[in-house]
Amino acid sequence: MKLSTISAMIAFGLFASTTQAQEATFTMDGELGFIFTSGNTETTSANAALNAKQELEMWSNEFTFKALYKKDTVDGVETTSADKKFASAQGNYKLENPDHRLFGFASYEDDRFSEFDFQSTLAVGWNQKLWEDDKSSFEFSIGPGYSFADRFVTDADGNLITESENGAVVRGAFAYAYSLSETAKFTQTFSTEVGSNNTKSRAESAVSAKIAGGLSMKVALKLDHNSDVTGVRDNLDTETSVNLVYTFF
Repeated sequence: MKLSTISAMIAFGLFASTTQAQEATFTMDGELGFIFTSGNTETTSANAALNAKQELEMWSNEFTFKALYKKDTVDGVETTSADKKFASAQGNYKLENPDHRLFGFASYEDDRFSEFDFQSTLAVGWNQKLWEDDKSSFEFSIGPGYSFADRFVTDADGNLITESENGAVVRGAFAYAYSLSETAKFTQTFSTEVGSNNTKSRAESAVSAKIAGGLSMKVALKLDHNSDVTGVRDNLDTETSVNLVYTFF
């Protein structure tokens, strides 16, 4: 399933890129943040992201990749406390009204410190841009899909094994942006995938400000919630970050 999910995400980009060559625009930015501490406890923490958007005559596409890594060394003992990767792709096919679209979505997550070996989703449905002007914009997506996940469980002999949890979901998402000034912007994104086994939700609230040229500073609060986890784990993971963002084009 891991390979098929990744292949579907790549297919979104290849199909959209080859079907509409005219009037194309492509933007991409990268985020990077580091934390280093030394002394009795040494910590190395890094988070990174790539975000790309492609506007074609009949397609509007978005691609995302995020990674988080953290390593701690206490009294000479080195441990890794975070290792997480997430990728997603969404292709929106424009109808007669270009603000009305049909979407296809694929995502894949590998969090080494969750109780899941991996989580992924495929979904299709309706996407609509409610408004976009010089000050703000808002769009949403909703539709059915199917989730794939392998959860770590302990068998009768005490061995750690994986157990598949696949099932139908309903995916909903929205993205809101508001210009605070000529150089500062607030963004809010939210998505949820409601299923019988688990409901997975994500949210990010962020403020970014241009420093010079294509370089910006971004402060963000990220929330990652799973409704069905074992008693030893929290339902909610939070991440607060301060990153440098560079807009390549």
